[in-house]
Parts: sequence; C-alpha cells; structure tokens
Amino acid sequence: MGSPRAVPEAGPCERLIYLHGFRSSPQSFKAQLLRQAMAQAGRAQDFVCPALPASPAAAIALITEQIVPGERDVVVGSSLGGYYARHLAERYGARTVLLNPSVRPAESLARHLGRGTLFHSDEPFEFIAAHLEELRSFEVERVSRPERALLIAATGDELLDWREMVAAWAGAETVVIEGSDHALSDFEQHIDRVLAFAGIGLAAPSPTDH
Repeated sequence: MGSPRAVPEAGPCERLIYLHGFRSSPQSFKAQLLRQAMAQAGRAQDFVCPALPASPAAAIALITEQIVPGERDVVVGSSLGGYYARHLAERYGARTVLLNPSVRPAESLARHLGRGTLFHSDEPFEFIAAHLEELRSFEVERVSRPERALLIAATGDELLDWREMVAAWAGAETVVIEGSDHALSDFEQHIDRVLAFAGIGLAAPSPTDH
C-alpha cells in the first residue's frame, strides 16, 4: 500500500532520532540496523538513540531536555516509541516515522505491570500503575500535520492492531506490510524507505579494483 515519495520541501533531516519500544533499548536490532545505515550514509554523528527509562514522564523529559527534537529532525518511533513520537510531533513539529506504533499503550500495557529485565540485557525494568497515568497524559487525539509522517504497519503484528494504527495516522504516508510481525523482523527491507523519507541517501559502494 502506498508508493515511495520524497519530501523535497523538507530536505535532508538534521538528525535521525530513534525511540525504542517497551522493555527495549538502543541494542535492539532495528536501532542497530538504522545506526549502520546512517554510518553508511556518512551521517553516523547524526543518529541519536537514547536509552528510555520505564517511566513515560521520565522518558519524555529526557527527550525534551537533552535532545529537543526540531522541525528539521526526523523521529523514528517503534511501538511505544511511536506513541512518544506522536506527542513530540505535535510539540515540536518534527517529522515522524512510525514502526508498528502503539496507539493506546495505557490499555495494551496494563497487563505488563511488574518487575522484569530489558529484552537485550539483564538490566532491571519495573513498570508500575502510575506509569499508565503518565502515558495517558501524553495522548494526542488527532495529529495536526499527518502529511509529515510515514507509517509502516504490519498486518501480522501479534500484539497491536494495524488497523488502529492506520486510523490513528490517517493522512500520513502509509505502508501496510502483509504479514511480518510486531518486531518487524524484515525491517532491513524497509530501511531505504525510512531513509528516503528522512531525505538521506545511502552512499554508493566503493568500486572494486580489478
């Protein structure tokens, strides 16, 4: 669904800011693939991927105080990170890329209260009831500039409903992937689309001497 299109009026982004999902981290495979792609494009220094705390209020404070997304930045949000990206798009006007974004995380995460560890390490992670209220405080009912967003949603998402994502991001450039999963295990196939939206071109491979 949808076809690639550039965003010429926006031009290349200044920074690509990746926001990981619930219990994830900068060590996630999507973050690593984007980091590698930005390095290949000669833009390694412009890739930002903070480690977000369990508390949504603390996560938003970290982003707004230390990173401060601007209109020339592109915020890529995966799952819960997509919910944060929605809030930041309204607050700062940043362009956004949503990867299977959570639409109502206060509902979908209510069953995940308690203590655990991050998916990619043994670092402790605790999600409490107060965090659900924090999530609700950052809800954006309607996006005012959906044309500045790219939504990638998978019909095979086993955790979230792709149709809710499409409805929540009506007016955005939309790619619906038949199948796949919540983690977007085939994300490598879609990196070029994400970078093109951000106005970033991958450097051509160096010719091999014969």
